[in-house]
Amino acid sequence: MPIKKGQDIELAITDLAFGGRGIAKVDGFTVFVDQAVPEDRVMARIYKRKKSYAEARVVSLISPSPYRIDPPCPYNGWCGGCKWQFLDYEKQLEYKRRHVSESLAHIGGLKDVPIPATRASDRVFHYRNKMEFSCADRRWLLPEEMGDPAIDVSFALGLHVPGTYHKVLDIDRCLLQPETGNLILNDAKRYMKNSGLPAYGLKTHEGFWRFLMLRHSVAYDQWLVNIVTASEALPSVQPLAEALIEKYPGVVSVVNNITARKSGVATGEYEVPLAGEVCLKERIGPFEFEVSANSFFQTNTRGAEILYQTVKRYADLSGVETVLDLYSGTGTIPIWLSDAAKSIIGIEIVSGAVLDAEKNCRYNGVTNCTFLTGDISQRISDLKKSPEVMIIDPPRPGMHKDVVKKVLEIRPARIVYVSCNPATLARDLEMLSENYGVVEVQPVDMFPHTFHIEAVAKLEKR
Repeated sequence: MPIKKGQDIELAITDLAFGGRGIAKVDGFTVFVDQAVPEDRVMARIYKRKKSYAEARVVSLISPSPYRIDPPCPYNGWCGGCKWQFLDYEKQLEYKRRHVSESLAHIGGLKDVPIPATRASDRVFHYRNKMEFSCADRRWLLPEEMGDPAIDVSFALGLHVPGTYHKVLDIDRCLLQPETGNLILNDAKRYMKNSGLPAYGLKTHEGFWRFLMLRHSVAYDQWLVNIVTASEALPSVQPLAEALIEKYPGVVSVVNNITARKSGVATGEYEVPLAGEVCLKERIGPFEFEVSANSFFQTNTRGAEILYQTVKRYADLSGVETVLDLYSGTGTIPIWLSDAAKSIIGIEIVSGAVLDAEKNCRYNGVTNCTFLTGDISQRISDLKKSPEVMIIDPPRPGMHKDVVKKVLEIRPARIVYVSCNPATLARDLEMLSENYGVVEVQPVDMFPHTFHIEAVAKLEKR
């Protein structure tokens, strides 16, 4: 049966692809279907046709899968934040484990690797400790909002429509953050709209209000509010800060990041404190951390503790080892391991992160961690002692081949690899396989209702 763009076609969904889309086959031809899960039967519309596959959207649901549930969020299907709300959570965990397994086998050629069941998140909603909401001078309308004259389309504060940089869905509530965050969001939105200053245009690059970023301390139930603007205008921003501090006892910090850069990143060229403290205090296990507006911190605090527990178990430290941590960031993993190792050396290219790591060590009374700033492939040569254990926690693109070469030269007895991308995990483990065997890979769910999955791999020298 020929498949054409714009065609409506009945499809039986048989599988789920990495990335969260359903898979259907038409005479052996693959169709990826947004918002579909295995055992759905749907009427879908083809919106893209390539030589070897097509892409489609669900027009109507003919018969639902037994794994399909009613998503509680009214923006589900339109917002790019979480695409799996309609899939039963236990099934989400199964597919995440399978995606890790399939990546290892198909990309890395690593079969029969022990992969336990995915460690679940303690909470499946209200788990995010950081949310970034974008301003826009044009509100993207839902189908039921089209033509409604009561809707102001000249201002939006919300989340991006999937696959776009300029379409912002104006939202009143996100279920991934605690409810107080939604109250702050709506108060800030009302103030911005009534301020007389325009939202920043994502195409014109003109306007004032750019982002609202909220950070939440799970341990102390406190909030940091970061108002990002295109220029400095304290008389226009200060009243919002004072109103939030007065209304919400949990808001302990309000700052204003200012940036004229065109890139759509909620980080200022400089920061102006407006009210309260300049940072939050957060705790993971016995350790406390100061979290500023622009510092890196794991987005799911409770999930981070599960992740770090797995790292510590796989590291299997006895107290006499020297540990090398590559991509050490703000030092959370070295600090977590500090009571079980003789010494820990972290290497990190971002100088600001190293300063935060050193500060976090002082804050927690940790004295056996040191940090080197610079490119890993260069700084790793400065080590005076070879480590017995190595921790590798790279960004999504994985390790550079020069770093892999250095790791193979050092040959630590044990490696613990922390990954946020099963594809690059599989690629990197394959490159390390000439000297290392994979003992086990543990998936950890840090982001319920999304297809993203963390995985921790334990490697031992052959």
